[in-house]
Amino acid sequence: MSHSSHTLAFTFIIMISKILSNSEKVFDFVVNEGHGVKGLCDIGIQALPKQYIQPLEERITTSIVRTDNSIPLIDASNWDDPKVADQICKAPQSWGFFQVINHGVPIEILDNIKETIHRFFNLPTNEKKKYINSLSSNVRYATSFNPEAEKTLSWRDYYSLVHVSDDEATSFWPTSCRKEALEYLKSCDTVIRKILKLLMGGLNVKEIDKETEELLMGLKRINFNYYPKCPNPELSIGVGRHSDISTITLLLQDDIGGLYVKKHETNVWIHIPPVKGALVINIGDALQIMSNDKYKSVEHCMIANGSHNRVSVPIFLHPKATSVIGPLKEVLQNGENQLQENSLWRLHQHLLQQRS
Repeated sequence: MSHSSHTLAFTFIIMISKILSNSEKVFDFVVNEGHGVKGLCDIGIQALPKQYIQPLEERITTSIVRTDNSIPLIDASNWDDPKVADQICKAPQSWGFFQVINHGVPIEILDNIKETIHRFFNLPTNEKKKYINSLSSNVRYATSFNPEAEKTLSWRDYYSLVHVSDDEATSFWPTSCRKEALEYLKSCDTVIRKILKLLMGGLNVKEIDKETEELLMGLKRINFNYYPKCPNPELSIGVGRHSDISTITLLLQDDIGGLYVKKHETNVWIHIPPVKGALVINIGDALQIMSNDKYKSVEHCMIANGSHNRVSVPIFLHPKATSVIGPLKEVLQNGENQLQENSLWRLHQHLLQQRS
């Protein structure tokens, strides 16, 4: 190695040391300069910065993980089969989660959107950070969950897109992924509508009219989640334990794995294994309220991985921002007691609290 190469390598090591030795510099590098946790990996860190070391009680340890059972895997080859409807309505009552295969979204589209996420996060930082303060409040590039307020940061970068209209997306979404994101949203629309129809059937809702549709999917949001490989995965977390605020969330995993669900009313965590071509569906807080607690919104989390970069693509279905939500009238028509109070769904406040 030449003298100049030695000098550059030494300078680089000094730069890394200065960043990692100061909490404010780590925060500035990751959050304000837009490098994200991927940027920390790119400069070759060998140990986890202290901001990312989770309290022991927040870690998902092997003592509370079970692999002997898993959430239902439902074959949706025939959406009109009563068995499919029965499975889709029962899974949210016991698990809050299920996976569907043979759902109709082509494998090529699923693979393409995952490749798009890798491509987006491999863009230069200057390209990605344009969307830290986007001209549209419906576009956001960020890291962790809410780094300004969190005591411990999550090992995740993400890019969030609220779909208002195709015209708005054309104006504000990045050209590097706009086409693919819109294609994926449209490809999943039929699956979303079929699942919601079956779930509503389980609540005695015979028809999804315009008002009900606004409650169930008045607003759509798609996230590109990127989890870089972590130097100390046993100390960190990709996304901490939480429930979604959505009506339902439709999630595409890659083949790395790491999504865990807390089994209802226990302290046992179950891994949701990646299944080629499958979509993971989970119930959110809004639908638990609408179902009067028949369907469960349960805690889940994403662990960090020390060997691979991982991606996932959730689509969140939310009530329209001005919707008043409470137990659906069809749920209460047989005299069932109302367990949830009606409330105004102020989505613009809640969106900032969404982690998945």
